Amino acid sequence: MKANFDSLKLTVEGMSGGKNTVIFDDMGMPSIMVRIPQMKFSELITGGTQDIHDAFICNEVTYDCLYIGKYHAIVVNGRAYSLAGKDPAVNMNFDQARAYCRAKGAGWHLPTNALYAAIALWCKANGTQPHGNTSYGADNAKPYEKGFASCARDGSGRIQRTATGSGPDSWYHDFNSATGIADLCGNVWEWAGGLRLVDGEIQVIPYGNAMADIYADASKDIQGPSSTLWKALDKDGNFVAPGTAGSLKYDYTADPGTASAGKPFQLIAGALAHKQTVEAPYGYQMLTATAAKSGLTVPARALALCLMPDGDAEAYDNRGGHWMRNLGERLPIRGGGWVYGAGAGASALDLDAPRSGASGDVGFRAAYYGNL
Repeated sequence: MKANFDSLKLTVEGMSGGKNTVIFDDMGMPSIMVRIPQMKFSELITGGTQDIHDAFICNEVTYDCLYIGKYHAIVVNGRAYSLAGKDPAVNMNFDQARAYCRAKGAGWHLPTNALYAAIALWCKANGTQPHGNTSYGADNAKPYEKGFASCARDGSGRIQRTATGSGPDSWYHDFNSATGIADLCGNVWEWAGGLRLVDGEIQVIPYGNAMADIYADASKDIQGPSSTLWKALDKDGNFVAPGTAGSLKYDYTADPGTASAGKPFQLIAGALAHKQTVEAPYGYQMLTATAAKSGLTVPARALALCLMPDGDAEAYDNRGGHWMRNLGERLPIRGGGWVYGAGAGASALDLDAPRSGASGDVGFRAAYYGNL
């Protein structure tokens, strides 16, 4: 069996020119992974510095490359795997998704929001905003682009989830099925690590430190609700203690009321003026419609983490929605699902789900850092 897997690794690396590989977990089981080379801010955002993007730095170690699952994860025996032609695993909450990744052994983790952001910005910079299953098995803007159904159809006979990697080349982050990451746009949302909102305040685990997701008990859960590693961002993008005066937040532009509806919101630095009081309201707009409050300059780190847009709608191929709630703790899901139309996209960011949230259109993928 292992010899067959070694042959698979050689085949995957040969067909992709080394851009993809097969990484084995501590049970010797394979996942097909995409190598993501180190990137600088200057390669990804307007006016970016020559500093290495946060995603590639973990506990003061800088990595030349990281690895992300080529496909949405499936779960076998409590472990996440990246394989083609499968029905994506869904109906798990944030901490369960993390656990399925960690169960694979050292170096395995839930991808960080920083890594998703670097990939999404790379797509924008290279003109390859991926298409995907954003409208019942097809792409909303290119309905002739379709994937294969991987689960039961809905009550109206429409396709829901599609099999991992079953779409055309344009459904891959580099428009190449041999080398790219599949299904970053649509199909199912993906949990991401190292980012959250707490009562509207943007909090992160600095750099890519959330990759070292080790927790033997609640006191060592670095992404837990009470972890001391969460940091806020000040108006210049520096890491500061949560609750620091002037920290960056998302706030509605008017009273959100108590009814369930998508309301406009903006980036602010300071106290909330329109904090919601009940669960029902939520903020929604396209990412490119999210602006900073008058007088506030968006810091580079907010752009580099895809918390704010860097460019107009055309630069994002008119794709990618932005959601939030500024009540309680909210964890990120990225990419969109099969019914989200233009709201889905590699840059789509939803920060309205609680840690305990789970549904049939939310999944994840696994990532890996370290030496092979």
